[in-house]
Amino acid sequence: MRQRTIADNIANVNTPNYHAKKIAFEAALSSSVQARDGHTTATTTRSLDATQLNGNNVNLDTETLANIQTVLRYQFAAQASNAPFTGMRTAMRTNG
Repeated sequence: MRQRTIADNIANVNTPNYHAKKIAFEAALSSSVQARDGHTTATTTRSLDATQLNGNNVNLDTETLANIQTVLRYQFAAQASNAPFTGMRTAMRTNG
């Protein structure tokens, strides 16, 4: 959802009166983990950053950095969730 939102923001970088969207997820995820309920929902809000003369407030540098951060978080989460299975596969190959 965050990657799609960032892509929408970048695609509208020159659209007059377009306001960038932001995704809030981490706080909801943290609350869900603490409550042990397994349910969380990301929320989308409009950016309150200052606008340019055309009313647009998309900052290409901010969006690019947010995209990089999102990709890195995804890669980290994927590697962390795969680590136990990678270890088991390695153990089965060496002991088999």
